[in-house]
Amino acid sequence: MRSILRTSWLVAVLAAGALLSGCGYNSIQNLDEQTKSGWSEVLNQYQRRADLIPNLVNTVKGFAQQEQQVLIGVTEARAKATSVKVDAGNPESLKQFQQAQGELSGALSRLMVVVERYPELKSDQNFRDLQAQLEGTENRITVARNRYIQAVQQYNVNVRQFPVNLTAMMFGYKVKPNFSVENEAQISKPPPVDFTAAPAAKPGT
Repeated sequence: MRSILRTSWLVAVLAAGALLSGCGYNSIQNLDEQTKSGWSEVLNQYQRRADLIPNLVNTVKGFAQQEQQVLIGVTEARAKATSVKVDAGNPESLKQFQQAQGELSGALSRLMVVVERYPELKSDQNFRDLQAQLEGTENRITVARNRYIQAVQQYNVNVRQFPVNLTAMMFGYKVKPNFSVENEAQISKPPPVDFTAAPAAKPGT
């Protein structure tokens, strides 16, 4: 009797597994994990950029103390970007996060314009190293954002399709909000850098 019960239970489990697989449950799980992994990488790269900024600001300050307005702008933008508590599943929260990160990108771009006025700063090895790291991080952010956007798109298409949509509804899987593609190029564009530009003349010479 026990052997029959165990066999029946095993058959029921296998049947349930086959049913869930056929209805797209496994594909939902796989794509959901891809979005989570992609989002973690996005956050890691944004944090990497935030960690570079204090040293960058201090280095610039050593050569251009009079540019307080721009330096304060970068510092405040960084503080805002790192203070946003983002929930990737909440469209409004994701929008606020994207806006804060975009404002930080803009502040960094303005800082790089200021740098062009100071040839000694541009030739400083510490600054050059920091800027190279920042530029590399901006590129990594772009790659991570694009991968996340693609992962969310694949997930959303999957949970909308029949009969997967029925499985998604049954287990509470909903369409995920995504990064807006508006101004994507502007937000992800690395700050302009030109270390080969001819040094500007010093004031008073």
